[in-house]
Amino acid sequence: MPSRIPDISKVRQLIPPLSAELHKGQAGRVGVVGGSEDYTGAPYFSAISAMKLGADLCHVFCEPGAGTVIKSYSPELIVHPYMRTSNTSYSSVSEVVSRVSASFSRLHVLVVGPGLSRDSAMQESAKEIILKARKHNMPIVIDADGLFVVQNHPEIVQDYNKAVLTPNVMEFKRLCERMNINTHEHDQDALAAQLSKALGGVTIVQKGRVDLITNGQEGKQIFYHYENFVFLFYRCETEGGLRRVGGQGDILSGTLGTFLAWGRLYEEGVWEHGNGVDPKDITMLAAWGACSLTRDSSRRAFQKYRRAMLTSHMLDEIGVSYEKLVGGK
Repeated sequence: MPSRIPDISKVRQLIPPLSAELHKGQAGRVGVVGGSEDYTGAPYFSAISAMKLGADLCHVFCEPGAGTVIKSYSPELIVHPYMRTSNTSYSSVSEVVSRVSASFSRLHVLVVGPGLSRDSAMQESAKEIILKARKHNMPIVIDADGLFVVQNHPEIVQDYNKAVLTPNVMEFKRLCERMNINTHEHDQDALAAQLSKALGGVTIVQKGRVDLITNGQEGKQIFYHYENFVFLFYRCETEGGLRRVGGQGDILSGTLGTFLAWGRLYEEGVWEHGNGVDPKDITMLAAWGACSLTRDSSRRAFQKYRRAMLTSHMLDEIGVSYEKLVGGK
């Protein structure tokens, strides 16, 4: 199948300029909901990646057992230990949601799932936080254990076109099964669009050897035709590394969070630009940009460390990969 990529100049247009005219926060404020006692690395990778790409501020909403640990990883992150597990009796789900959502006015985008765990109270809190974010019309990236929430409660993202799901192979399969999509009856490249349509137009980033990105909507320029089904469809074929270690998906969720924050600021006209990007295209462009940058960061880290490569090595490559993607902007 021929390569199908967006106009990269439009991806670049979403990026705020480095300008003395902008003040702190006007290059993006990202929130990450996740982080449990057993999983502290995932929210850190997501949050610090958002900042290394260029977000000004990143807030992490996690369980107390993870809070001190994440704070020790980096003083750059603002850590709120508001989340609670089912073993904690002194804070209800409604109290957790109230505390987290009180920060929504300070955020441009929410990333839900890194290190969340399958704990029932953490899952229920995440579900209600997603619903609350919808009411604020906030872009939401859902990854990792956040996708387990969606699998059990698909209605929380149904018809919300500002939601982006980033499933790996197994997560994608489970979501398709939940939405009664037979993965053996459809062309592999069309499955993501079928899932998107079943969920009412959410953007799907199907991670794999090639990242497939679609919102299931009819495309004007770059589209895929399957039977009588025509839909907007990007393939990210940027070369990645050959190591598969935990945390690389968290880097994608964080960089995608920053790109979506930039997209929201672009729509709001925070800096002067030529309005060259249609608002309805922003999410797809942001997703492709984040996928390309993450894959290139993996490639660069793998070239240096080979089998010794760790996800933390990718963090050092984000800046260089950014320069390659945007041409030094």
